[in-house]
Formats: sequence, structure tokens, C-alpha cells
Amino acid sequence: MSARSIAAEVRDPEMPMLTLEDLGVLREVEADGRTVTVTITPTYSGCPAMATMRDDLVHRLADAGYDARVRVSLTPAWSTDWISERGRQALREHGLSAPGPAPSHDGPIPLTLLPTARAVTCPQCGSPRTELTSEFGATACKALYRCTDCLEPFEHVKEI
Repeated sequence: MSARSIAAEVRDPEMPMLTLEDLGVLREVEADGRTVTVTITPTYSGCPAMATMRDDLVHRLADAGYDARVRVSLTPAWSTDWISERGRQALREHGLSAPGPAPSHDGPIPLTLLPTARAVTCPQCGSPRTELTSEFGATACKALYRCTDCLEPFEHVKEI
């Protein structure tokens, strides 16, 4: 099995229904014989899962006989637009609302203390009638919502 194939199978520790490839965190795998350099980009610079991602990549590749190093690249910054369609489907299948298109900014970003307005649909029933209950979920990259039709609570992966 190639180093790229092995690295592509490593799962995200916070959302294990996604591989690092599906999440768009896995950027590049360079192999020189049995020596491999894997480049990953964190979902945000303070992501607490980065050490686990790095360790999981190194261990999975070592188990296959590779000597792996993991390089972290912060540019370009990761975007939820990098989540694959397979990843978005996996989020929905696990009851999470997949992110919409990432916001684009030209110039300064205005500071607001209000919650971000999003068009979110319920992953349970598909209703667009939802309400934000908390800007932060189990992880900083998710917000908590509730469907006002089926009344089910759910998490939404924030657009970045």
C-alpha cells in the first residue's frame, strides 16, 4: 500500500467519521523510498487535535514500514471548502450539519459581537427552520442548533 493511501485513511480525532483527506487537512505526501514527509494544514492554528493527527500519521505509516515526518503548513489557511463531498455526506450521515460555502473577504474583516448568521438546515428532517442555541459545540469548530420543526438538537460545522 502506498504512503499516500495509508495517510489518506487516517481519521480525524474529533470527527472520526472523516478521514484527514476528506477533511482537507492532508495536503501532500512525499515519499523517497521508505522515508515519507506528510504535510498537513490545521483547521485553525490552535487546533488541539494536531498532535493526535501527527502521532496517528506517524504510527500508521511506521506500522507499514515507513519512516514518516509530519510538516505543518499554515498557508494557505485551511477552509471548510476543502472538505470533500464524501466528507460532507459522512457528516450528514452522522447527524451533523455540513458547512456551507466559506465566507470570502476582500479587505478588513469587520468585528462583530453578534452570532454569525448562517443558513442551516436540519440534518435530521431537512427543514431550514432552525435556531442557534450556542455558538460553540463540543469543539470550537462546531455550533449548536435546534430544529424548530422536528425539535431535534444538532451540531453544525462552522464555515471557515
